[in-house]
Amino acid sequence: MNFIGSTMAFRSVVAAVILTLSTFAVGAEGHYAPGHGALEVFGAEAMAFTPLWVKVWLFCLIGLFAIGTYFAWKHPVARWATGGFIVSMLSGHIIFAQMGLPFLGGSIAIMHLVCWTPALVILLRQRPFFKPAEPLSFRIWSGLITAAIVFSFSFDINDATTYINYIRSLE
Repeated sequence: MNFIGSTMAFRSVVAAVILTLSTFAVGAEGHYAPGHGALEVFGAEAMAFTPLWVKVWLFCLIGLFAIGTYFAWKHPVARWATGGFIVSMLSGHIIFAQMGLPFLGGSIAIMHLVCWTPALVILLRQRPFFKPAEPLSFRIWSGLITAAIVFSFSFDINDATTYINYIRSLE
């Protein structure tokens, strides 16, 4: 793929993420500031001033989970990773709305922690990235997705804690 094609693909993915996340933020925008922090609404407006490295990270993360669908037919851990990603994207807003809680960056972090942990546990227990019997492409993907989830959790744990402490202070 040439530079123009990859740039167009990047823009398409970013646009899809913006549209998806902005629909999750409906209802909370009037009460909270837009942004990518734990107590901010992460939607289309926030994406406009999100740092470039965060946009690139989102593109890579979405790409890694999407590649997981290729491996999902033969590797259960890929099903756990891809399924966890899909569930976190589709159900987060609904779950938090049912609980009467605002859907902010910290909510997204909680959904990541809940939905991605099973895949991470399996990846760390089985360590398919070290198994020579596995195809090289799967070993590379499993190593990258493990690193991506761990890296995401390094931010998500802090954001989830900030969000939970904020919700507790409202009581």
